[in-house]
This record gives sequence, C-alpha cells and structure tokens, in this order.
Amino acid sequence: MTTVDMQIHRSARYHALIIGNMIILAGCSPKQTALKPQQDVRDIPVKTVALATTEVQRTTLQPASIHAFYRAEIRARATGFVSELKVDIGDYVETGAELAVIHVPEIRKQREITEARIQRYEAEEQRAQAGIQLADARVRSSQAMLAEARSQMAGVEASLAGSESEFNRTQDLVDRGSLQNRMLDEVRMKRDSEAARKDAMASSIQSAQAEVAVAEAQAAAAKADLVAAKAETQVARRQLDEIDVMIQFATLRAPFTGIVTERNIEPGDLVRQSNEVGNGRPLFVVSQVDKVRVRIPVPESDAPLVRPGDEVRLTFPSFASEAPIVGNVTRRSGDLDPSTRTMMVEVELDNADGKLLPGMFGQASINLSTKIAANMLPSQAIRIGENGNAYVYVVGDDETVSIAEVTMGMDDGNSIEVLAGIQPGQRVIGSHLKRFVDGQKVVVLGDRN
Repeated sequence: MTTVDMQIHRSARYHALIIGNMIILAGCSPKQTALKPQQDVRDIPVKTVALATTEVQRTTLQPASIHAFYRAEIRARATGFVSELKVDIGDYVETGAELAVIHVPEIRKQREITEARIQRYEAEEQRAQAGIQLADARVRSSQAMLAEARSQMAGVEASLAGSESEFNRTQDLVDRGSLQNRMLDEVRMKRDSEAARKDAMASSIQSAQAEVAVAEAQAAAAKADLVAAKAETQVARRQLDEIDVMIQFATLRAPFTGIVTERNIEPGDLVRQSNEVGNGRPLFVVSQVDKVRVRIPVPESDAPLVRPGDEVRLTFPSFASEAPIVGNVTRRSGDLDPSTRTMMVEVELDNADGKLLPGMFGQASINLSTKIAANMLPSQAIRIGENGNAYVYVVGDDETVSIAEVTMGMDDGNSIEVLAGIQPGQRVIGSHLKRFVDGQKVVVLGDRN
C-alpha cells in the first residue's frame, strides 16, 4: 500500500478522533509541555500497551484496471477501396471470419500476367524436352555413322593387306623374269588405291567422331535449357504465390474469436498499406473478452512480496453493492517500470457473461503470502495531531507521560505498524478520551497486550 493510499484509508477514521479531541480540549496542543502551577490535576488512571514485534500477513491495496485477454488492431496490408464491410461494432466473430474486403484490381492484373508467363515457361520446358530428344537422336545417328566407318575401315585395311601381299609376290616374280614389268605396275596401282581408300576411311572416322561429340554437346545444351526453363517456371509460380498472398491480405479477417470493439472504416473508403503498428487508427479492433486480465501496479515496497497464487479481492465502483470478486495472482512481470517504480501484476478472470468490461477501474487488495515481522500497536493508541502528524503517549518507568511522534506503516484496520518514533517494548497509553501533556503523571492500571 502506498503512502498516499494509507493516508486516505486512515483519514476518515482519524478525522472523527481529531474532532473528538478538539471538543474535549479545544485549543489544547499535544505538544504542551507544562501545566499551570495553580491547576489542580489529579493523576489519571490509564491502561498501557507495549509496542510488540509481530509476524503479520501483509496486505497491499492498489488500483486495478480490466483489460481484454487479447486485443488485436487490424490494419491493411493492401492498398485499395473498401468494397465490402461485413461486421460492425459489437459483432461476435470467430477465428478467421471476414471483416472487410478491399478491392485490389491492379494486383489481380499482376496475377493474370504471371499466369501467362508461367504458361510461356511451361512451353519453353516442352520445347527444351523436344530439343533433348532431337539431340539424343543425333547422338545415336552419329554414333551409328562412326560404327559404320570403323567397320568399313576394317574392310579397307584387309583389302590393303591383300594388295600389299599380291604386290610383293608379283615383284618377286618380275625380279626372277617370270612376269613382265607391266604386271607389277598393275599390282602397284591396285595397292596404292587401297592405301588411298584407307586414308579416306580414316578421315571419315574422324568426321564421325566429331559428329558424335557435336551431338553429345547439343544434347547437354538441350538438357541445360530444360533445367533453365523449369527454374524460370518455378520462379514464376513463386511470384504467383506471392501475389495470391497479397490478394488474401485484401480480405481482413479476425485473428481470434472475440468481439469487434472498434471500426474505423466505411464502404468506399480508400485504405493504404500500413507496415507499422500504431501508424494511425486501426481499421478494426477485435478483443477477446470471455476471459479478461486485471492489471495491478504494485509499488516497489510490496513488489518483492507478491507471489503467483496470492489471493486478490477486487472491487469496482460499477458493482459497489456486490461482494468483492476473489481471484489469485496469475503472473508478475518481475521488473519495475522505471517511470512509476511499480511492478505489473496480472489476475485472470472468467468473463463468460461479459459483465467485466475492458477499461473498468477499481481497487485490488492483495493478501501477500509472505509474512513479515512488524512493530504493531492497536489503532486506538495512535493519535493524529492538528498538524496531521501521528503521535503516541509514551509512559516511562516513573509513570510520566512523554509525547512522541511516530511514522506509520501498514494498517489492517485493527492495528497499525510503527516504522519509527518508539522502540519495541516501550509502553504507550491505549484508548483514552483525555489528552495528555509532556511530564504529566498518570496511574498505570495494567498493561494490555
């Protein structure tokens, strides 16, 4: 509980006490230090109480506000005119329900262009596939020609070997004089002709090998063309997917089940793409209110003592005649806001009947589960002076009264914590209608614990 809250909490009770004291001793100050010598004052019997250190369960009273369990601001990811408005304020919507439709003709035209591009790329794929088949046929044809040339080369080589043998035999006979030189010339011409045929066939084989290499290169190029055509088609299809997503953005949908709590567009309005949260008013606000969050800023002095599960009693001016709503701490933020020096605590409450509205303001009393040792006095033993300061009547061992100002802490309605001013064990006057002054003698009837 903050100092301001404690002062407000105590002020109503202590104002009555101040007025009663003023009536009894009008104009008498609690700091009066001496009685007039001629005044006949008898010792007043009093009962005292001692300042005791007690383990108490601390309670903190703080402001509380209700928030939607989830709240989403719906903004446009497409630019265009509102062609359909399908919900209004207060409408209940399911997850994925359509809220509005934005007309985006330019994006739909881009989709048509991309579809045509895909068709062209698919035709390129078919042409590349045909090119592969043609190249493969050329490879097979050139390989067949090469095989044929090599086969013919074997025949030419056999024929050349026969001609060479015949030439050698004829030359031997001519050298012996068995045949005329004319026969040798004929055999020589036949041998030379076969050698020329062999050279020609060798050239044919080289040409066929070159044809095979060219055909294989063409086949490889055709396969590369097919791969490129397929890649182009894939790129175009992904572009089409992207356009489809943009078209989906033109239909605004509810992100979760809830109530439309805000609508800021009309049919025909021009909306523009918004990529930044908080950039202007949202088109819609959808809030989940069947369950709500109660947020409570707890000051630094009490924040370390709050634990999940601590009991919380909530009161709201809207339900002043009803019993407090009882809940438990659901979560704590775990750090302090530097601007307010408070820690945010949340309580989740069911709100199926819609009774609790986001934005409601009330008070939360948190029963802290962590017990602390505190110096406590009954509330009747503490007085409030005309200057607004708290004080007590301390009774010494010689039964003499001295006035001591004290600093108050927490107040549970029956007892008040004393933070400073007196020490544990010191006796003070309890409930009494009279006022006392410094040095006044009293008769102690007995301590009250």
